[in-house]
Amino acid sequence: MAAPELVPRRGREREREDESEDESDILEESPCGRWQKRREQVNQGNMPGVQSTFLAMDTEEGVEVVWNELHFADRKAFLVHEEKIQTMFEQLALVDHPNIVKLHKYWLDASESRARVIFITEYVSSGSLKQFLKKTKKNHKAMNAKAWKRWCTQILSALSFLHACSPPIIHGNLTSDTIFIQHNGLIKIGSVWHRIFSNGARSAHPLLSHSAPTLPPVSAADGTAMDIFSFGMCALEMAVLEIQANGDTRVTEEAITRARHSLSDPNMREFILSCLARDPARRPSAHNLLFHRVLFEVHSLKLLAAHCFIQHQYLMPENVVEEKTKAMDPHAVLAEIPRPPRPPLQWRYSEVSCLELDKFLEDVRNGIYPLMNFAAARPLGLPRVLAPPPEEAPKAKTPTPEPFDSETRKVIQMQCNLERSEDQARWHLTLLLVLEDRLHRQLTYDLLPTDSAQDLAAELVHYGFVHEDDRPKLAAFLDSTFLKYRGAQP
Repeated sequence: MAAPELVPRRGREREREDESEDESDILEESPCGRWQKRREQVNQGNMPGVQSTFLAMDTEEGVEVVWNELHFADRKAFLVHEEKIQTMFEQLALVDHPNIVKLHKYWLDASESRARVIFITEYVSSGSLKQFLKKTKKNHKAMNAKAWKRWCTQILSALSFLHACSPPIIHGNLTSDTIFIQHNGLIKIGSVWHRIFSNGARSAHPLLSHSAPTLPPVSAADGTAMDIFSFGMCALEMAVLEIQANGDTRVTEEAITRARHSLSDPNMREFILSCLARDPARRPSAHNLLFHRVLFEVHSLKLLAAHCFIQHQYLMPENVVEEKTKAMDPHAVLAEIPRPPRPPLQWRYSEVSCLELDKFLEDVRNGIYPLMNFAAARPLGLPRVLAPPPEEAPKAKTPTPEPFDSETRKVIQMQCNLERSEDQARWHLTLLLVLEDRLHRQLTYDLLPTDSAQDLAAELVHYGFVHEDDRPKLAAFLDSTFLKYRGAQP
């Protein structure tokens, strides 16, 4: 038997470099040129119907994203459902929640040779929850209760948001494979667009008719209850790390019962059992589950203050925390508990780490510590995409261009300056916006006497400079600035 031929080490390294270069090759670009599809494929959730998911580059932000493709064999059937697919994706593109994988952009390609939907989603590089649980099981027998509660809270926060939309958004494919966890403990739900294809476009896509036979159209109530059942299975899997199927292709009732009885916490068992109730009408809503005794806790003043700070950060300088801490006397008393007749218990500023405060604010901003909704659940209507002006040229069909490019990043800081023009006839407005990814955007404009703060804010949203959710606070900010400057002039 001949000895195997040895490949020189330098040759192996060159082969790996060649493979890496091949994976970074640009296969295709979006119509606008912003998104570049690479050769490397990624696994970001098992969604029926999506034939390929590639790693891609967002050339504007300089970050990696996922390029998803759904191919239609029948081009005529695709054209029949084209408007419905567009409407659904336009709504999903407006969904913005820290615990939901973001849908950045989509477009339709209906050329003569093929018909497909391409959509760009956020790339979560740390992997799925299932992968994390498998790694954890090697070193631990059970999940840490504190981590389990934090994960459940984040997942329920996302589901409560989706189910409160009008109309409700049903996930329909919630598993540990479609839930992702980042290195900092942030949970993100992926494949939120699954039901678009399993319901809305199924008849136009022959593959979906065979790959998803168990997903008939459901009512909103049944759909949200289905998501709750799926969440209960995920919560059980997170608690025991793995539900033993004993070689079966699917998880049996016996396996679920064994896993549930292995839990030592009776509140946790009751929580999961309520989600897995056979009667969908008996399953609690995501909103109500957040108040279950196994999860609910009164928020600390620190967490409430952090959320308040982040919501109004646009009114403060960027380095306000650093400047405030520099001005503090480290020996000053931060808090005191009287204990007569004993001396009071005191905490001083020197005992508070500024670095820990910055880290906590960053975690809250990223969505790791969401607030429970103390108010009654209220429906959240998704805003409609702004209609293009009537004088705009008709939209091309092959391929369909991308929808109007709306801003998805939130404003965290605003600064405004007004100066009189040289002829003293009008005001010159300079607006500086700092977005959540630290991008600075400076806008200038010559104000007319008829201009109002509300109209300017609406126009900035319309042209994609400002997120729709920031319009009210931007209008209020501009309004107060106009009053301040104009009131100071003779």
